[in-house]
Amino acid sequence: MIDLTEMCSLTEFQRNAKEHVERLNQTGKPQVLTINGKAAIVVQDAAAYQKLLEAWDRLDALEGIRRGLEDMKAGRVRPLKDVMDELQKKYG
Repeated sequence: MIDLTEMCSLTEFQRNAKEHVERLNQTGKPQVLTINGKAAIVVQDAAAYQKLLEAWDRLDALEGIRRGLEDMKAGRVRPLKDVMDELQKKYG
């Protein structure tokens, strides 16, 4: 989770980029950067970002499975054999 109390200005980040990047790598926590006192962007280390993408992929797959199961329960699917027989008749 992003800790909004852990903000720094973009200017401060640029001045001390090396230190900020080291902290990002050590903690794995993202950093909120501000412009004119308002949250503008979030930066994080590559490993933490990769974990985020992997979690998103798993969530997306689970959602697809959920929708498929819902379609089955609602009767919106057909047996594969019926579909294959239909395609065989249509295209030989």
